[in-house]
Parts: sequence; C-alpha cells; structure tokens
Amino acid sequence: MGRVRRTVDKINQRLTVKLAATILAGSTLLSSLLGFFRDRLLNAAYMPSPEAGLAGYPVGLDAYTAAFMVPDFMFAVLVSGALSVTFIPVFNERWMKGNKQSAWQISSSMINFMALVTLAASILIIIFADPLMKYLIAPGLSESGHALAVSMMRVIAVNPFIFAIASVIASIQQAVGRFMFCALAPMIYNIGIIIGTVWFTNGINLFGWQIFDGGIMGVALGVVLGSFLQLIVSAVGLVGLGFDYNFKLYCRNRGFRKVLSLLPARSVDQGMDYVVSLAEVNLASRMGDGVIRRYNQALTLHMMPINLIGVAISNAAFPQLTERLASERPDLFRRDLRSFLRTVIWMIIPICVVTFFARGYVVHFINNNGDPVMANILGCLVMAILFRTVYHMVARGFYAQQDTKTPMYVSIFAIVLNVALAVILGYYAKFGPYGLAWAQSIVAFVEVVVLCVILGRRMPQLFDATFVKAVAKMALAAVPLAVACYVSVLVIPFRASDDSFLGALPKFGAITIFNFVVYGALSKWLKLPEIDPVLARMKRLLFSRFDMSKLRR
Repeated sequence: MGRVRRTVDKINQRLTVKLAATILAGSTLLSSLLGFFRDRLLNAAYMPSPEAGLAGYPVGLDAYTAAFMVPDFMFAVLVSGALSVTFIPVFNERWMKGNKQSAWQISSSMINFMALVTLAASILIIIFADPLMKYLIAPGLSESGHALAVSMMRVIAVNPFIFAIASVIASIQQAVGRFMFCALAPMIYNIGIIIGTVWFTNGINLFGWQIFDGGIMGVALGVVLGSFLQLIVSAVGLVGLGFDYNFKLYCRNRGFRKVLSLLPARSVDQGMDYVVSLAEVNLASRMGDGVIRRYNQALTLHMMPINLIGVAISNAAFPQLTERLASERPDLFRRDLRSFLRTVIWMIIPICVVTFFARGYVVHFINNNGDPVMANILGCLVMAILFRTVYHMVARGFYAQQDTKTPMYVSIFAIVLNVALAVILGYYAKFGPYGLAWAQSIVAFVEVVVLCVILGRRMPQLFDATFVKAVAKMALAAVPLAVACYVSVLVIPFRASDDSFLGALPKFGAITIFNFVVYGALSKWLKLPEIDPVLARMKRLLFSRFDMSKLRR
C-alpha cells in the first residue's frame, strides 16, 4: 500500500499552470481521438452508406443520441461546471489559509449532497423516461425509435449519480493543483463506450449463459461501464492528499453553505445551455431520420477544439486566478487573465480556419467516406468554435470573483435568443440543421461580446490598448491564412477514394502543418509574442543535441 501511495504521489504532483494546461489539453486531445474512434465504430455499424450498399440503422443512432439528453441535462444542471467554479474558489480560501479541516468538511459535504441529489434525479429519469421522450425530447421519432430511446435512457439514467461523485473528487484535485488523474478519467470513459460498441453489441455470455442479446443497447451498457471506470480512476487521484472523508453533511460549515449559495446561479447557467440542446433535438427529430445524429456529430466535432483550448486552459488557469484574488492582488489577476485570453484567441484562430476549409476531412474521421450534410453543418459552426473557446476564459474572470449571477443572466438572454433563432432559421425558414448551426454561431458571438463589455467596465484596465492591438493583429493574420488554407485544400482535395482513416490522415496532416507554419510566420512578422515560446521550444527540440557554438567557429 505504501508503494502504491508513493507512486500515485509521484504521478499526481502539483503542476504549474502551463504544465497543467498542456496535460489537460493532451488528455482532451487523446480523449477526443478516442471519441472519434468510438463514433467511427458506431457510424460504421449503424449509419447508412449508399457507397457500401448498407441501409444502416439511422433510427437507432437517433434514439441513442436522444437518450443522453435528459441524463446529460440533469448532470449539467446539478453538477458539471457549476460544481468546479463554485467549489474550487471556496475550497481554495480554506486551503490557502491552512484550514484543511474545513476544506475536507466542505469536500465530504459536497460528495454526499451531490450523491443524494443526483440519485433522486436518476430515479425520476427512470420513472418518467417515456413521457419525457414522447413530449419533450424527440416527438418526431418513429414508434420503434421511441421505444428504443426510452430503454436506452433508463440504462444511461445512472450516469448523473456516478458522474457527480467523480466530479467532486476531480474538483478537489484541481483545487490543489493535481491534474493527472483528472486528465485520465475522460479517456477511460470513452474506452468503456468502445468496449460496449465492440463487444456488448454482440451479446454478453457469462459462463455459458446468454445474459444479454446484444444490439445497439450494448452501447448504452458500455456508457455505464465507462462512467464506473471513470469514477475509479478519479478516486485513485485522492491517494496521498490526506482527504478525511465522512458520510456527513456539515451544514454549519460556512464554506459548504457558501458553495450551496453560489450553486443555483451557475446551475441555471449550465441548465439553460442544455435547453438549447433539448430544443435542437426536438426540432431535428422532425427533419427526417438521421438528422439528430448528423447534427449531434457536427456539434461533437465543433466541441473538440473548444475543449482542447478553451476548457483545458481555463480549467488549468482558474486556480491561479482565484489565488490572485485570495492574495488580494487584483493587478496580477488582470495581468494573468489578459495573458490567458490572448493565448486562447491566438491558438484557436488557425484551428477555426483549418476546420472550415478542411471540414470534409474532419467529418471523414468519424464517418467513413465523409458526409456532405454533416460537413456543411460543421462549417456553419466555425464561428461558434471561436467564440465559445473565448467564452470559457472570459467566464472564469467572473467565477474567480465568485460572481456566478452575471454569466447566468447573460446566458438566459443568450438561450432565449438561441431557441428563437433555431425555430426561425431551422424550422420556419426551412434551413434545417444549417439553421440550427447558424443560430449557435450568432449567439456565441453575442454572448462573448456582452460578457466582455461587462467585464471591461468592471475592470477598466483589463482590455488595454496593447490587448486590443494584439487581437487585431491576430484577426489580420487570419485573412492570408484563410487564402493559404483554401489553396492547400484545392491542391490536396478530399476524395471519395480516401475511404480509410489512415488514407486521409496524411493529407489532412499536410494541410494542417502547412497552414500552422503559415500562421506562425505571420505571427512572427506581426510581432505577436505568443509565437516566441513555440519557436523557442522547436529550437530546443531541433538543436539541443548539437553544440551550435562549435559550428559557428
């Protein structure tokens, strides 16, 4: 046991913001790649393919996608981002002052409270799955699709309970600067779903007894397996932290009461985001078989760079931002937030450009031979990628101040606007899923602008002339980059013959590398300091083995 503890301690050391962001980004990338593989397996098995002569099972995929809506909604409302941005600042206040007993009491209380609340939510989902699916989520599903979606939802209903406990455990580790096991957990979750897709769909035979017949329901079982495995990995990360857990609610603990007082605003904020998802699935279910899946897949693809850049960097930076305010250094808080925002914007711009022009390749990685509808939906979501990535960092500026109400009010406005635009553009204007995507992009832009205006008025020195000039240079660099990317895709087009993952990867890699080099050169020419650490690291990697002083003699 002692050896295990020492090993975990060594792996799970406190990290700097830069290293934490790198690890989280790397984890997000690997998790996304596993997600690509997961979705590729699912689509290959059930998505119609005229080229291969496969009818597929699009209704099953729609049912699978719809089954997640209410469990994910309950998790988002009760736990998700609400927990991390409310729990971590309060926990850090106690931890920084050396009051570990109070910090552990808050942690135990949150685990127990979230477990009780989400257990009740899971039971309600199981009971009311049928009417929820029929009247709220996907009224346009066929009778067979509806029955399948209800069965799958009842299986997946356990996820909010499991995820809630895992999320509190992960937040504890993030609060003290430990990110390694938090980073591993999402990958483990995807592995569970892959197991369900590959093995459980063929049935489960235990000691000669056929206990499960198989089919797409096996994927739902894999989802539950993945959530259990994620919980186990997250729990291992607590080893060596001295966590004193008690099955008790410390209602007299001021920190616990503080977290509870902050939760509603952030929960409403998170929940309102899912209102849009529920409305979009409802509308998509009326647009034909397979539309729910195609739109959801495009949303999944657009979330990858958002998670890779926006979520990873903001999560890594958040403890440092809260520490600046806890140490009563608002000047350092402004400096750090400004720096993080510049980094996020600089990194996401080339990704957005490449995603737009090479969207055929991107879609191919999760759906063999590509899908023009899915690719065009993704193209409409590119603006959402840019602004939602920035949103995560801007929002942390409010959360670090323990202000969850302002983002909530802005979110309520944004959600109302999004649903209205989705109905108008997607349903009445008959733009279909493209209208839903354009609604997402327009609202993402509006939401970030409003939050930046409010934050800028609250902190007049935050968006100074240097910051504005730097962002303008980044936008300027995007113009010739777009031309270069357009030309590179014309030179290296995606073809139907690129019918394998490995067949398309070298082409997409060449396009990506070329355009990243172009963007780096433009950044250097425009004297953007964000490129300097990248060039310095490349120089070390390329020339560290050589003594350049000898070569110059």
